[in-house]
Amino acid sequence: MAVFVILNQEDQCTGRFWEGRFKCQALLDEQALAACLAYVDLNPIRAGIADSPESSDHTSIQKRIRAAKAGAPHQPDYLLPFVGNPRKDQPDGLQFNLRDYLELVDWTGRIQRDDKRGSISTALPPILQRLNINERQWTQLSGKMESLFPTFVGGAEQVEIASKALGHQRVSGLAQCRSLFST
Repeated sequence: MAVFVILNQEDQCTGRFWEGRFKCQALLDEQALAACLAYVDLNPIRAGIADSPESSDHTSIQKRIRAAKAGAPHQPDYLLPFVGNPRKDQPDGLQFNLRDYLELVDWTGRIQRDDKRGSISTALPPILQRLNINERQWTQLSGKMESLFPTFVGGAEQVEIASKALGHQRVSGLAQCRSLFST
């Protein structure tokens, strides 16, 4: 007997193998997409497996946070980028800011639900504070990345190491790194 027939009998399903096992909804606008992203990124927290988005293994939000904390100028290539608010000549990507998304997930994750095991503790500071991101600095950084950092983007120590490794005599943008990537 075929495996799918046995599984259908065990699950008391009729018809196709995947019937009732997986659901699919069309995400028709940016709000729906944001809700779905937050839902998926919060799954480990709601299941009680992780305490925060930063500790949620195998999630896109964790990968985005790690890239941002490492001073990467862009998000991982395999993730659809956040491209900011809608505008003329909009690049392909998610039409909101990473900072806004982090705050949305943090706020949503703090809501306690009776039908879920976990939530983000109200004792944890806000996510931008946990990531040591100053709001004014973050706004400046995310809006002027290319003009502020001609060669390297990151903490001053990391920029100095990279410059030395490449044999650069002068480290450009170091003052901005010290100012915007303070620890």
